[in-house]
Amino acid sequence: MKEIIVIVGSGAIAQAIARRIGAGKHILCADLHAEQAEKAAETLRTAGFECSSAQVNITDRPSLTRLAEQAATLGKVKYVVNSAGVSPSQAPVDMILNVDLYGTALFLEIFGNVIAQGGCGIVIGSQSGHRLAALTPEQDRLLAVTPSDALLALPMLAEINDTLLAYQTAKRGNSLRVQAEAVRWAERGARVNCISPGIIHTPLANDELNGERKAFYRNMLANQPAKRGGTPDEVAALAALIMGQEGGYITGADFLIDGGATATFFYGA
Repeated sequence: MKEIIVIVGSGAIAQAIARRIGAGKHILCADLHAEQAEKAAETLRTAGFECSSAQVNITDRPSLTRLAEQAATLGKVKYVVNSAGVSPSQAPVDMILNVDLYGTALFLEIFGNVIAQGGCGIVIGSQSGHRLAALTPEQDRLLAVTPSDALLALPMLAEINDTLLAYQTAKRGNSLRVQAEAVRWAERGARVNCISPGIIHTPLANDELNGERKAFYRNMLANQPAKRGGTPDEVAALAALIMGQEGGYITGADFLIDGGATATFFYGA
């Protein structure tokens, strides 16, 4: 049976991961915009990969369920990647929480029901989740285990009125959610992890580098140890390690890949 890779959010990072692990497998590219999903699939086909495409709304349970069912009809759902998201410069608070927090929780729940034995999932988080001040143990628990459809009703989220705080909270929630879901995914013999990139040169990052907080982000690049932004291929190299045989002991983890920006944030001069 053919092994299936599902990428949700068919942008630069997801495509780079698909290229890294997709040879000999079928890649299902899904995106909110059907034309974007098909464009990604066609790019990968031109490079020699077997691909199909689908439209999906990650914040809509029936839509995401249909995608999981479509993937399962194609073969064994072995690898899944969620890179769908919006940034603080792209969306208001409610949309950030809906897409980045609730959408990720739905993705983990639904694909956790179809992932094959020996499979692995990756959620693309963000360094921003590591910069949020420590939450209480109860807040951590609520973000980790509250049923998906009740997440957005949490009182702690009603107090958020800033897009950056919404994004940081959502990304902290992604990491916590992955940790909790790793226990459930293990019941199917599968693993799931989070990768939290810093500034990676993608359209989303470019929006931040030219948005209302551009001075902050450009200063971050100038002062972090790596002295540059990252590339989608560097994130894909990490994903390939985690998802491959060498990463078989890794699950429920969150990997920070930010050129040292978070280290500088907390401990720089």
